[in-house]
Amino acid sequence: MLFQVGGQGTRPTFFEMAAAQQLPSSLRAALTYSLGVLALRRPFIHKILDYEDEFFALLTLVLETHSLRTTDASFAESLYGLRRRAVNIKVKTKDNIHSKKKILPLDSPADAIHHNGLEKRQKILSVVFLVVLPYFRSKLQYVYNREREATLQASLWGEGEERFGNIDYFDGSGNSSASGSSSGEEASTTRRRVMKRIQKIIAACYPWIHAGSEGLSFAYQLLYLLDATGFYSLGLHVLGIHVCRATGQELMDTSSRISKIRSRERERLRGPPWLKAVQGALLSSMYAVLDYAQTGLIAAVFFFKMMEWWYQSAEERMSAPTVYPPPPPPPPPKVAKEGIPLPPDRTLCPLCSQKRVNPSAVAVSGFVFCYSCIFKYVSQYKRCPVTLMPATVEQIRRLFHDM
Repeated sequence: MLFQVGGQGTRPTFFEMAAAQQLPSSLRAALTYSLGVLALRRPFIHKILDYEDEFFALLTLVLETHSLRTTDASFAESLYGLRRRAVNIKVKTKDNIHSKKKILPLDSPADAIHHNGLEKRQKILSVVFLVVLPYFRSKLQYVYNREREATLQASLWGEGEERFGNIDYFDGSGNSSASGSSSGEEASTTRRRVMKRIQKIIAACYPWIHAGSEGLSFAYQLLYLLDATGFYSLGLHVLGIHVCRATGQELMDTSSRISKIRSRERERLRGPPWLKAVQGALLSSMYAVLDYAQTGLIAAVFFFKMMEWWYQSAEERMSAPTVYPPPPPPPPPKVAKEGIPLPPDRTLCPLCSQKRVNPSAVAVSGFVFCYSCIFKYVSQYKRCPVTLMPATVEQIRRLFHDM
């Protein structure tokens, strides 16, 4: 499976590099989500989630090693048709021409910069930068978060050792039951203190290390975007590696290269025929898994993004307020037989039969009267004069626009 993101020349665009860099994090989120869903039905999968960092590091170790061995690119870079090339820059002088490593933009003249295949040392160091360093970074992040939570709890509730460290428990004879601790307990206490000290040092230093790493990454990405350097990250700069677009011939030769590597591995099998058959079957199974790993993992990322969108849309629909149509107005109150009849002219007050002054309505019925008339009537009879519904003077509402 191959994604081509456009652009011209051998220099990848900034968006290609950014997409290749963000793919491992999306893949990890997809796998974590999938395992979390499966753990609801198979509780033993929670053991894998307890060692999430180690599981993902082992998976990426297999994928990155196989990808660098067969395509000279990382797993994510190979999906976008990119290849890693060692930078070999030739500098011409008056006396001679010698070759050396130098920092130059990727779009330097063709006679000054040449790309060669990766050396074995560069492949090993690439695995270190792609797998080992992210693993240690995630563990440092975990230690920092845990120490930060412990510091927050201590600021709220106080240290546990200070609250309970001064309490002594004695037996019936007055001797301490905790006396005579063994040397093993002292060693474990010392070890805990050392680990606590290391954790505090990590908690103090990690923010600065993280800020420096993010700042360098941002600086390299900005320079790469402005064509000021050909190295997208500090790791590529240290290794002396440029990421280039693979040519059509290189993409066609990849399958033949993989076939040659696998045929050589099969020729190295030693032992009786039955052992060779077993080893060949294991190799075939491993090759099949690696061949379909890219398609399967990309499908997992797509499935994760689709499910994330689906559940996010469902949550938005559930949390969004339901808009109902306005209810119809209630039917007008009926005039009581014993009540005061309504005048034919709606502008007249039913109580004084004169044009209304300071019109006011009774909230329980909605009929309009003069304020003085309805106030006296409700104060005396505690009801609406037309409908005879119970009312109080607090339910009289002043109208500032009379119809």
